[in-house]
Amino acid sequence: MATQKGTVALITGCGGEHGVGRAVARRLAAGGADLVLTDVVPTGTKVVHAKPPTAWGGLESVAEDIRAGGRRALTALLDVRSAHQVDRALALALKTFGRIDILVNNAAAPPGADRVPVVELSEEAWDTVLDVNLKGSFLCAKAVATVMLRQRIRGRIINIASDKGKVGSGNLAAYCASKFGLIGFTQALAMELAPAGITVNAICPGGLDTERLDYLGRREDGSYDEAQRAERIQRLAAAVPLGRFATPADVAEVVAFLASNAAEFITGQAINVSGGAIMH
Repeated sequence: MATQKGTVALITGCGGEHGVGRAVARRLAAGGADLVLTDVVPTGTKVVHAKPPTAWGGLESVAEDIRAGGRRALTALLDVRSAHQVDRALALALKTFGRIDILVNNAAAPPGADRVPVVELSEEAWDTVLDVNLKGSFLCAKAVATVMLRQRIRGRIINIASDKGKVGSGNLAAYCASKFGLIGFTQALAMELAPAGITVNAICPGGLDTERLDYLGRREDGSYDEAQRAERIQRLAAAVPLGRFATPADVAEVVAFLASNAAEFITGQAINVSGGAIMH
């Protein structure tokens, strides 16, 4: 098992019950890391398709998971679009733990008004996606890298991108632009931080069956259809060579590897976790 013993990791977008953020937090804690858990809301994401829909405690529920396993966990509300909030969360993390060894930029804009053709895409929807997915990662990486350089920490910065950051897709222009941009940012930052021994990599998941896909079950009248969601996911997963969508745990294992000493000679990469759907 890749280990992170004695390290401190800051993870954005941790509030979802079945999301990548929670899976990453649990995996890094299992490897020995203490955690700074952040999200834009305290209560996280409710799973619409659960029976019945779950009432989820968000950040504090994730923190309880971590503490139950014997690791320390700090929670902080953070809108990654705000440099002030990023600085405030980082200051709290440093006051509590004194250092940050690992940053996982996982926060992402929820799917919504951006999932339309470009000719119907509003400037507001475009800005929201780019600000959260790309600007937010920039602000967090800039702040954490500054601390790593000052403290001479050979740290790890891991950006959660997407296979849509390698191949464009219709009705996803804003999302694709943000993830293509994030991969480019990853490469540029990796070059800049390499002399300090800090690695910067991106992970590119394919389809992930998380709360973010609940929109697939939304009918035109606004009601929710679980069977419609399941059918659409099954149809999409059938096109994946390995026959299924990725799980949050699949992504978390790659994060854990990149955050470990085993990956100290890997930087500037965009690693696919897509079951063979993307092979470049």
